[in-house]
Amino acid sequence: MRVDIFDFELDKDLIAKKPANPRDSSRLLDLSEENQIVDRHFYDLPKILRPDDVMVFNDTKVIPARLYGKRGEALVEVTLYHPDDGICWWSFIKNSKRLHPGDVIRFYNADIAADESDFAAEVVQKDSEDGVLIKFDCAPDVVGHQLENYGAMPLPPYIKRDKPLPGLWNPYNDKEDYQTVYAKHEGAVAAPTAGLHFTDRLLKEIDNMGVTRVFLTLHVGAGTFLPVKSDDTENHKMHAEYGVISPQACEIINKAKREGRRIIAVGTTSVRLLESAADESGVLHPFCGETDIFITPGYKFRIIDMIVTNFHLPKSTLFMLICAIGGTERMKQAYKHAVEQKYRFYSYGDSSILKCINKI
Repeated sequence: MRVDIFDFELDKDLIAKKPANPRDSSRLLDLSEENQIVDRHFYDLPKILRPDDVMVFNDTKVIPARLYGKRGEALVEVTLYHPDDGICWWSFIKNSKRLHPGDVIRFYNADIAADESDFAAEVVQKDSEDGVLIKFDCAPDVVGHQLENYGAMPLPPYIKRDKPLPGLWNPYNDKEDYQTVYAKHEGAVAAPTAGLHFTDRLLKEIDNMGVTRVFLTLHVGAGTFLPVKSDDTENHKMHAEYGVISPQACEIINKAKREGRRIIAVGTTSVRLLESAADESGVLHPFCGETDIFITPGYKFRIIDMIVTNFHLPKSTLFMLICAIGGTERMKQAYKHAVEQKYRFYSYGDSSILKCINKI
């Protein structure tokens, strides 16, 4: 399938630099009925839900996986995306062309200069597709503490932030904003952004309606932001991500499906893990491992009936996924409407809810 099918025009001014405040005051494009487009706010979500719905949330927690460092006098920016073991991580590194195995990168933050830093990593391996494998200079049980000290939230490349410099005031609160209110299990290097719109107040309202909330965990990788470089979807390689679905979650979801109740996934990450763990008859099984599932139009969904999701990049694997869910022409029309109505796009942007029209 040609990638340019999934291209569209977007004014850069519509790319959100920070989230709505409060979170649930963001806008919600309601595509829950096949032939309608309704403009709402996210706090209107309960008006669309039914008391017997099951909503599936990804409770992964984002770690501060972006590091700023120096190799000699050269500045480098490191984004961790996949652990190889306790101290080795695959990463994407800006200005990596001059890096070689054995080079040492010393990290710094707004308070500690690189030459005073007690946190560094050695370049172990370079790969044209997988990036750079680095090895931290500390014990495995110290890596998390050092990331908290030196790391920044791994915002996607379209959200610009100044590099940390001593004395530089930061007007953003990304460590809180780029995290869902229900985040629990550390390991993601990108947020499951559909969940960023939920507040404790809204979750309580959903609970009081009788909606069942189920949690799974997919540690989102930075590969989610990688552009599709090939002209055809068949030639694109997805990066693997680690996920877990418990037997209890499977039991709740399978029972709801047998009873004809709606399964509503919160975010593309929830969809990808659910579909990875489902068999051909639509039964969900416990899962613990990696998935690199790549869903494009023509796929028949086994679990979900609806999805809550943000607005995605042109020609991205995420836009392909929602075209598979809602239909390519329907989603192009919806995105055209969103652009005309000045919806805010991407990770900190507005949201949508749509019905899955391609099911087994």
